[in-house]
Amino acid sequence: MPTTLNIPMSSASNPVDLRDEPTDYQLVRRCQQGDLNAYELLVRRHHHRVFHLAYSIVRNESDANELAHEAFVRAWQNIRKFKRDAAFYTWLYRITTNLCIDHCRRRDRMPTTELPAADTSETNADAPEPPSTNPSPTDEILRAELRRQIESALHQLSPEHRAVIQLREYEGLDYATIAKVVGCSIGTVMSRLHYARKNLQRILGKVL
Repeated sequence: MPTTLNIPMSSASNPVDLRDEPTDYQLVRRCQQGDLNAYELLVRRHHHRVFHLAYSIVRNESDANELAHEAFVRAWQNIRKFKRDAAFYTWLYRITTNLCIDHCRRRDRMPTTELPAADTSETNADAPEPPSTNPSPTDEILRAELRRQIESALHQLSPEHRAVIQLREYEGLDYATIAKVVGCSIGTVMSRLHYARKNLQRILGKVL
């Protein structure tokens, strides 16, 4: 098979309009015959969701882009092994999830540096301010702090728990599909979700 793939590297890539497009299974059959153009269409179709899955686990845009790229490369290299006992995106998600969890296990062993706190000092406090419908500086600071706390809370979960939270809460997958993606039983998926939600509540406290 050819190994040069036209894989988008930007997280801003848009999902493909699926009207009048071949199905995933039709494209996969063409890929299994060596049709690189068919695979590039699959990449454009699924890149947006794969990137966001990767980002939800690794919490870093650059790493997520690289891992999404690697997931598509590996899927292409193994496309002939794909069988119709699962949806293509389920198979692709499993490749992505495994790559991201392995990446997090390596990265999370390394010490991290805290980001500097936002500078909330006021400047020129006596100057009059015109009326505005935009969020106030205080609101912006509070929102930034909320985002920081959520990011911090998610980072404290294991990559396995971040994965099931993303697949269930944001991708909307059912328990059976999540079990196929992460390679465990439905009971384990339910247990991980329960544990992840309880720990997010504990970490965030009154923020939720």
